[in-house]
Amino acid sequence: MNPSPEPRPARLTVGVVGAGRVGPALAASLQLAGHRPVAVSGVSDASLRRAAELLPGVPVVPPAQVLERAELVLLTVPDDALPGLVEGLAETGAVRPGQILVHTSGRYGVGVLDPARRVGALPLALHPAMTFTGTSVDVQRLAGCSFGVTAPEELRLAAEALVIEMGGEPEWIAEDARPLYHAALALGANHLVTLVAQSMELLREAGVAAPDRMLGPLLGAALDNALRSGDAALTGPVARGDAGTVAAHVAELRKHAPGTVAGYLAMARSTADRALAHGLLKPELAEDLLGVLAAGPAGEGRDAEGPEGDGSR
Repeated sequence: MNPSPEPRPARLTVGVVGAGRVGPALAASLQLAGHRPVAVSGVSDASLRRAAELLPGVPVVPPAQVLERAELVLLTVPDDALPGLVEGLAETGAVRPGQILVHTSGRYGVGVLDPARRVGALPLALHPAMTFTGTSVDVQRLAGCSFGVTAPEELRLAAEALVIEMGGEPEWIAEDARPLYHAALALGANHLVTLVAQSMELLREAGVAAPDRMLGPLLGAALDNALRSGDAALTGPVARGDAGTVAAHVAELRKHAPGTVAGYLAMARSTADRALAHGLLKPELAEDLLGVLAAGPAGEGRDAEGPEGDGSR
């Protein structure tokens, strides 16, 4: 038998400020890479449960004590809380020169860490492009996950190395492009959850017993086609110019789920614009379709039953 390999020594002590869904998972991933989580802060019962599950045995302490104990600190708090947290930690002397501060906000680059940088901290912005559950499954999902990386040029290699150690794929994002980058991700991921949830509710209303089982293959194929082919993957009544079908959809939504009408109309208009621009929607069919879509959520404007009001097209 070959002798057992020596355990890999921990290279950095790791702390987490904000035991939401993201921080404990990233710290657990760094632990698998040989680093050593030493402290975590959290207040809510849910945060404490996550810390106990993903970082067992790691003490829960106030944020200032997390920075006191850790060489690498993950600041995993909500976007709006991040600037104030950084300023407070820097002003109270909690930040040490040479300490690595990593935030995981998609919105911000490293500029938000300037108060800490001025007292000698090393700032990194590492945003995992993934939704988190707050459970151990997140650690597995980090394998192959893209991270939006922003850092001072002299720290770029260090930032990318940390991402790779967590199992991720670094993608460089310029400081001034962070808000656009984050808007793009939110547009796709956050709105997708809303659309899927609405679709499942409507299927239940229509009598479908297992809407998740029905939608799974359909949405999986649609996502795969869209990622492979972009706008060429557009299909359905809007892309075909079926104004009568779209009018029937709008009428049914007004009757059964009026709260979904505005979103349906907005997405249908955007889909029609893209289908027209890419030659998928024939111009001669677009006029009637756009007439149906011109009606507002409450039915004002053109008649929702169709461009001629009888729903026959």
